[in-house]
Amino acid sequence: MVNVAIVGTGNISQAHIKSYLQFKDRCKIVALVDIYPEKAEEKKKRFGLVDADVYDDHKKILGRGDIDLVDICTPPYVHAEIAINSLNAGKNVLCEKPMGASLGECDAMIEASKRNNKLLSIIAQNRYRTAFMKLKKVLDSGIAGDVVHVQVDSLWWRGHNYYDLWWRGTWEKEGGGCTLNHAVHHIDMVAWMMGMPEEVQAVMSNTSHDNAEVEDISIAILKYKSGALGQITSSVVHHGEEQQVIFQCKNARISAPWKVYASTQKSNGFPERNEKLEREIQELYDSLPEAKYIGHAAQIDDVLNYFETGKKVLVSAQDGKNALELITAIYKSASERKPVKLPLLKDDPFYTVGGIQANVPHFYEKSKSIKNFDNENITLGREV
Repeated sequence: MVNVAIVGTGNISQAHIKSYLQFKDRCKIVALVDIYPEKAEEKKKRFGLVDADVYDDHKKILGRGDIDLVDICTPPYVHAEIAINSLNAGKNVLCEKPMGASLGECDAMIEASKRNNKLLSIIAQNRYRTAFMKLKKVLDSGIAGDVVHVQVDSLWWRGHNYYDLWWRGTWEKEGGGCTLNHAVHHIDMVAWMMGMPEEVQAVMSNTSHDNAEVEDISIAILKYKSGALGQITSSVVHHGEEQQVIFQCKNARISAPWKVYASTQKSNGFPERNEKLEREIQELYDSLPEAKYIGHAAQIDDVLNYFETGKKVLVSAQDGKNALELITAIYKSASERKPVKLPLLKDDPFYTVGGIQANVPHFYEKSKSIKNFDNENITLGREV
């Protein structure tokens, strides 16, 4: 039985709590922590967490020897502090995205994990969706050929009020805008499936949220060592929230949501449809198993399997850092208005929180700050 402490009981914690409750025979929530303890008390009552003690500071749980896993669901600016303190106290850690507020924080978290020989895994629940898992297996099979272009549309919509929450919309506490806190899921997907690019060029703007310092749209171009190109659109201004990842490969186009199209050439070089290859790719896709669990539940199942069998988790701490490094490169390129080479080094101004805050544009002043929303209903993206 894995004993879990959840630190941060805001909106996203609900997805975690519901997921743990699917595995009552394997884990138990024994602590809820929030700087607003009334929020933790409300979650305890709503979900019937009779075994959970409530705390107002994560440091108060560090001495508890019965806690195996600390699950961090707080705003990003305190991820590193809570994770490092928990790891140093001998706890394993599962941390919501983004991993930290800077690459420097990520490296400190990874070092603490290695030094204490404890698990550090970062939430990337979209990896566990059937469409993405099957897409990666088709891509890895090589049947579609080498990737020549990847298109990522991480398109969301958030109203003006969204950035009124006390920690949102600031470089200090949220760490960034849509690129960091929405598109991170799809950016992680590209890093997982393609590896890291060697160069990034980007632009960003705030078109619709004059109560936020951060961007609400960005567009990035990625260049890979192979010569392949990628483009990522990150947004919270797109109605309909159409989200997709499209791989144009040498032999065929494959994507999530799933679609396959293959072309071959006529004698004059113009295209005609390669239906034979399409059928082969479709047969491979259809033969792949559906995911047993989806999203957060699947990732938490993966973490519980680690405790039970020692099997490595799908999402490592390095994976979390890779996603943040891509995002940081986007911010650096958009801020400096020039291409950025990867990897980013420790002497780069964008390696630290202070360096990021000093060099990014502050589009507007945060004009309102509320403690909590009355309505906690949230959306986690499309089921593709």
